[in-house]
Amino acid sequence: MNRETKQCQNCKTSFTIEPEDFKFYEKISVPPPTWCPECKLMRKMIWRNERSLYRRTCNLCKKEILAIYPSKTLFPVYCHECWWSDKWDALDYGMEYNFSESFFSQYRKLENKVPRLALNNKNAINSEFVNQTGNIKNCYLVFGTAEAENCMYGRRFIRSKDSMDCFEVEDCELCYENVFSRKNYDVLYAYNTQNSLSSRFLSECRNCANCFLCVNLRNKQYHIGNAPYSKEEYYKEIKKYESLDINKTDSLLKELHDLKLRTPLKYRQDAQAINSSGDLLFNCRNIVSGINCHDAENCKNVTDVWFIKDSHDVFSTYGPIEMCYDTMAMGYGTYRAFFSFDSWPAVDAFYADHCYDSSHIFGCVNSRNKQYCILNRQYTKEEYEKLVPRIIEHMNQMPYTDKKGRVYRYGEFFPPELSPFSYNETIAQEYFPLTKEQAIEQGYSWKDPEPRNYQITLKTADIPDHIKDAPDSILNDIIQCAHHELGSSASKCNEQCTEAFRIIPQELDFLRKQNLPLPRLCPNCRHYQRIKQRNPLKLWHRKCQCAGSKSENQVYANTIAHEHGENHCENNFETTYAPERQEIVYCESCYLGEVV
Repeated sequence: MNRETKQCQNCKTSFTIEPEDFKFYEKISVPPPTWCPECKLMRKMIWRNERSLYRRTCNLCKKEILAIYPSKTLFPVYCHECWWSDKWDALDYGMEYNFSESFFSQYRKLENKVPRLALNNKNAINSEFVNQTGNIKNCYLVFGTAEAENCMYGRRFIRSKDSMDCFEVEDCELCYENVFSRKNYDVLYAYNTQNSLSSRFLSECRNCANCFLCVNLRNKQYHIGNAPYSKEEYYKEIKKYESLDINKTDSLLKELHDLKLRTPLKYRQDAQAINSSGDLLFNCRNIVSGINCHDAENCKNVTDVWFIKDSHDVFSTYGPIEMCYDTMAMGYGTYRAFFSFDSWPAVDAFYADHCYDSSHIFGCVNSRNKQYCILNRQYTKEEYEKLVPRIIEHMNQMPYTDKKGRVYRYGEFFPPELSPFSYNETIAQEYFPLTKEQAIEQGYSWKDPEPRNYQITLKTADIPDHIKDAPDSILNDIIQCAHHELGSSASKCNEQCTEAFRIIPQELDFLRKQNLPLPRLCPNCRHYQRIKQRNPLKLWHRKCQCAGSKSENQVYANTIAHEHGENHCENNFETTYAPERQEIVYCESCYLGEVV
């Protein structure tokens, strides 16, 4: 088929379906999409709440628990032990398919009956306030994390220990405020930095040691502000910064930002990315519009994925998975899963919602070890294979229409209005932030914060500037988040602000050992500041900004002559840096000429 341009059913912008896309849709027998890739990603995110936690009672054992669902829900919520026990069976809630009612209307009835898992954790030792974790120990307020120990406040600590306030880090130790970083030891305030140690305030650095306030360094040590120092000079100069107060820290972060604006950046981060477009591509081949992809092959519109093949429109998965479409949080041996989430391993799964070790399921919710089931009802193999084509035809003949008039036939992910979460409880708010008014206007629900009535004992303005001035008694304080205006009936912050927070003993010990200032923001607001360091989850067509001997904006002077001489580089690329941004963005050839 030829290339086709469509209007997104949700945002009304145009998007293109390529001939290769039609081949993929034909291969998996699904119709072309009616939502653009960005809206499809947001639609999936509306079904994932990671960090909005509530105290409630397990509906089976009656113990008080933490859950991602508040106390008043239509469906029961079970603690980890009860949900994984043999005390109940998802088939007890099964429904016979009704051809006089739309599929999604029937699914809504089912999802409001079947018990849901309070938190999704496996082998979380001494780690109560966590979600979406596996094999962790002594962790606190971490999410999407695995193989971590003694970590606090952050998302996706992988094989890391003794670190806090990080986002997307792997194999890190004694790290603080690291974002998209790997294999660092004793590194504080770093973005996209790898294999470095005993350094502070770094961005885009590799294999560095004892470096301070540097950008784009490779295999360096004893550098300050990208300038080399002798070992003796370095330690003499660095003594000024051994103990940072909040004002010095803020000033240094601004200096790092300004230095980054004066230094060329590569149009994307990658390693061994063959015939691929996107950003943060590692060991990838034939990827189109991929962001944060690892060991991926023959995929399109995939974000935050590991070990994946032959799939389109997949978000947040750790495989191996293969032949999946419009899914989220699938993994561990999943093959042929469509319009499903948080279900693994799964084979031939359609519209699966938190189904584990299952195959040949359609429209099932919170099931385990099932096959040939539809709406949690058991069928024989023959019955299942006869009924599924009829249901698909019925979904097309009697589609579901939401309150904004968006139509859902077979091939569309679950409608957002069926999600058990409000928009601002989910990670959609992190990557596609909306105000309450915008969310409601677009047809999404919104959860107003419950009255907290915290008795603030330490105002933001009164937090000690220096950690050495923080007494042990600060562990007893209820501290005002800087984003919360005292006396206001509603927080103006749109970042899931908790209005107040406390310092825990492990945190105070860490800050004292590293001579770091106390935080001014609650953990959620700190998380949102790290999210802002991440480039948008979309690509723009741009031209290299190397204009001969200098950058286009004349801010940076090249250190060597490039292949294009005094002429403007003609290389074009796709990048997550929007055209209006201030950063100097170079193609790979021009960048490597300056950095390596």
